[in-house]
Amino acid sequence: MERDVFIDVIKDEGFAEAVTVVREPGGVMEIHSHPFEAKALILRGELSIRTDEAECVYRAGDVFHLAANVLHSERYGPEGVEYLVGRK
Repeated sequence: MERDVFIDVIKDEGFAEAVTVVREPGGVMEIHSHPFEAKALILRGELSIRTDEAECVYRAGDVFHLAANVLHSERYGPEGVEYLVGRK
């Protein structure tokens, strides 16, 4: 998905203004949850998100959507990851 299209989509869906997040190469964030819903566009690198249901890998151009309060862990690829995320 293109950056401008993504911004229009999340705006239409009621997400707050998107912010850019950068995570370090090979990093890990252990099991946690967020009190908000998140929808993000991967700009560069790779992000793996594991929930109780599955593990999904996202790369540049992919979009992930995570509901509020879902327990998950994150792993960042060898180049790290940069993504644009809206939260609500």
